[in-house]
Amino acid sequence: MTADLAISCKGLVKRYEDDVLAVTGLDLGIARGECFGLLGPNGAGKTTTVEILEGLLEPTSGEVRVLGMSYAQDEASLRARIGITLQETHLDDRLTVAEIVAMFRSFYASGRTVDEVLELVSLAEKRGSWYERLSGGQKQRLAVALAVVGDPELVFLDEPTTGLDPQSRRQLWDVILSFKRQGKTILITTHYMEEAERLCDRVAIVDRGKVIAQGSPRDLISEHIGGEVVEFSATPSDLPRDEIGRLPGVKAVRASGPGFALTVDPVHVAVPALLGFLTARGASLDGLSTHSATLEDVFLALTGRKLRD
Repeated sequence: MTADLAISCKGLVKRYEDDVLAVTGLDLGIARGECFGLLGPNGAGKTTTVEILEGLLEPTSGEVRVLGMSYAQDEASLRARIGITLQETHLDDRLTVAEIVAMFRSFYASGRTVDEVLELVSLAEKRGSWYERLSGGQKQRLAVALAVVGDPELVFLDEPTTGLDPQSRRQLWDVILSFKRQGKTILITTHYMEEAERLCDRVAIVDRGKVIAQGSPRDLISEHIGGEVVEFSATPSDLPRDEIGRLPGVKAVRASGPGFALTVDPVHVAVPALLGFLTARGASLDGLSTHSATLEDVFLALTGRKLRD
């Protein structure tokens, strides 16, 4: 039911003046208290979708409800109940961390204290530091602090960890997981599959302006891939894909760089069968690797493109 949804959009379309369709009839429903991920390559329409849901862009057509309201009738009320972290945040270099948070806190009738927010994002020891002296990871955590200083019901995080080192990224994950424990609704866009699998209850894969798959990471992997992926390359490289697909344990075959990626189950049956096949054809193995299926594999299987293409 729509009343149970933090975000609902139906038939969402965004057409720009140059007749470019960025979003082409997108449907989405995000439950209250859910951490939901939007995944897709650059140009897929996910950022446009998020900016419409944030009230920063108007849709060309379609219905959008956020926390049961619309920006056309309830903008002031909605702004007080959502928090936003954009892909890039630019703040005054000579303001301190505490001054920046206090300024943003003043925009809301109620919310968290400056000390509470700085503690939440592990920036308490930087409260007196100028913005220009923060590291990239610290600036990202500050941007998240500003998104939640009003204690919003719904938080938008648009690629919050892009460009961060692994340690800074995991520190932000801890912050986001703390929001989940508080029952907040979170919409996150990301290019990092490990991030989506770790944080999100459900994800939607967006390609060419539409949702092409939706569900929990585990369910999507199970439905579209299975358990294991074997990637290999060989010489000669023009091996018959249909014959590879009929090998014991091989469920699906697709091209992957100079070689192939196989969906297999079980791997201990498929790999010996593959090696025997190569030997019988006089082909030499150039490289072979196996890994548990990921959301990246799901996206490749559905679109034929890597997520970061």
